[in-house]
Amino acid sequence: MRLLPSLLATALLSIPLLAADNYPLGPDSQPQEGIPKGKVTQMPPWTDSKVFPGTKRDWWVYVPSQYDAQKPAAAMVFCDGAGFVKPDGQFRVPVVFDNLIAKKQMPVTIGIFINPGSFPATGQDQKDRSNRSFEYDSLGDAYARFLIEEIIPEVRKNYRLSEQPGEWTVCGNSSGGIAAFTAAWEHPEAFGKVISHIGSFTNIRGGHVYPALIRQTKDKPKPLKIFLQDGSNDLDNLHGNWPIANTDMAAALKFAGYDHRFILGDGGHSGKHGGSIFPETLRWLWNTTPQN
Repeated sequence: MRLLPSLLATALLSIPLLAADNYPLGPDSQPQEGIPKGKVTQMPPWTDSKVFPGTKRDWWVYVPSQYDAQKPAAAMVFCDGAGFVKPDGQFRVPVVFDNLIAKKQMPVTIGIFINPGSFPATGQDQKDRSNRSFEYDSLGDAYARFLIEEIIPEVRKNYRLSEQPGEWTVCGNSSGGIAAFTAAWEHPEAFGKVISHIGSFTNIRGGHVYPALIRQTKDKPKPLKIFLQDGSNDLDNLHGNWPIANTDMAAALKFAGYDHRFILGDGGHSGKHGGSIFPETLRWLWNTTPQN
């Protein structure tokens, strides 16, 4: 482990660490015999965005087998959705949802997995141009409006979703992590829960200001429940230091009285640690405990 500034080193003293490459997936991240399986549907590419005109993107919807059209379901939006929806990836969200919903350790939840947009190539030898950093790292409510005004209404055409913000979560990794936080920060009336792994709360497009903004809400915290995860060997570059940035976020959330949890391991800029603890993260998010 490299040397850390004193603030981060102090934070490390109270948190149990695992070796950077030793973040195994537990049984809740593995298919289990006898557990009802939900269905993942790849939706037609989204190509007519009004918020991000000219972009196209792939997206998927997961529906648990326990879904009942007569009852509104909770919902969870995933930035960089392709990585989260993979049944053999680092997070395996459909598998984890299947297992935890069956054990009643989280509510019946529909998953909405969305990739960042890209601009189609204009020449034969050119590649599509990603819009990911603009959508994810920018401050303001553009990405939240994209979800609220475009994607979520499309899902509501086929499924009954809760109207309660406390039953809506936004989740992401890296730039997707700050995008998840920004969406809920800008529109807490729509998204009441946030999961950010290795979040880029650094100066890529101004996200380093969040700790100060959070502290200013001490007298009236926003109604959010926030989970943060990072590793002490995460990025350190011209945009900032990711472990310090996430530690500052956690300190600001504590100061302002937010319902939050911060887990700091010793991993790098990957989803290994976040994926290994993802089932426990969801239990914390929903205030449930494992059943014997």
